[in-house]
Amino acid sequence: MIEEPKNILIIKPSALGDIVLALPALSAIRRTFPKAKISWLVRSEYADLLTGHPDLNEVILFDRRFLGKSWYKPKAFSELLKLLRQLRKERFDFVFDFQGLFRTGFMTWVTGCGRRFGNAGAREFAHLFYTHKIIHDSACVHLVDYYMKMAAAAGAKKEKVEFKLPQDPKADETVQKILQKNSFNSGKYVVILPGAARPEKLWPIERFTQLADKISSQFGLSIITAGSQTEQPYIETLKASAKSKIVNLAGQTSLKELIALLKGAFLVISNDTGPGHIAAALNVPLVMIFGPTNPARLHPYRKPESIVGTDLNAMGMKIESFDPKYGMHHITVEQVFEKVCQQISKNSL
Repeated sequence: MIEEPKNILIIKPSALGDIVLALPALSAIRRTFPKAKISWLVRSEYADLLTGHPDLNEVILFDRRFLGKSWYKPKAFSELLKLLRQLRKERFDFVFDFQGLFRTGFMTWVTGCGRRFGNAGAREFAHLFYTHKIIHDSACVHLVDYYMKMAAAAGAKKEKVEFKLPQDPKADETVQKILQKNSFNSGKYVVILPGAARPEKLWPIERFTQLADKISSQFGLSIITAGSQTEQPYIETLKASAKSKIVNLAGQTSLKELIALLKGAFLVISNDTGPGHIAAALNVPLVMIFGPTNPARLHPYRKPESIVGTDLNAMGMKIESFDPKYGMHHITVEQVFEKVCQQISKNSL
């Protein structure tokens, strides 16, 4: 029997979608150890996803861009040492590395914690830093199941998979004002997320345009596009070529405001990208388009009806496949629209 921990650290700095998929493990740890202090180390740009989370006591910021310069900038080196000293000083009872890279594995070791949980097959030799190496096998292909398995190795009860996101009334109010300004009604709009972190995960933008026009003309739903500031010009091409009215909010919402926007949507359509996984966590009707990334590992959890892709269960345990047959251009507007119609029928207007 593992002694009741008083101080727990989760290391999962990025990326946005993967952080969302780790949230059920956080809640499982909290349910099992209700009195423990739980901290989460995360990159600064994703901190709003965790700040105010009901199952967290502390968010530790990891400024990856700045600290990455520590090998040639004395100030960055000083800040990195300060962070490492902080981790050591905390005297954690459990440390979970959900990232599985050398730098995060190294951080688990720096803490001096005697129970360090990580992926037995972690990249960059990160597994050398763990005391408890958890195998990612065919019994837990999906990342949610694997993170839950890691939590269970420390004694966490995994009978319930629960996605929680922090509430922000101010963000809700801001989004309501945006909707009112554009004469949109909450629950009567579709959010399209045409961006992605990598170009090979992008469904052709002209197909998103065709899809938006079909949804608008057939169902009379308002269309909003969203994404990061860097995606704004790319997404603007969708708006410019569409026949229907589209409001482009890319780069105009904070992360908390984006959560509020997605929460009020009737339907979300997304590539395999972080905001799409937020929509899934919010239990909003969703269609997610997969190409080279493995949907068996990443799909909206227990929502197979939300997925569009090629040979959805053919990649096994792979993170992704570079087989040309998984190119996003193979997925047609008709395939995605069929899923849209199914979701709209299921969640009738």
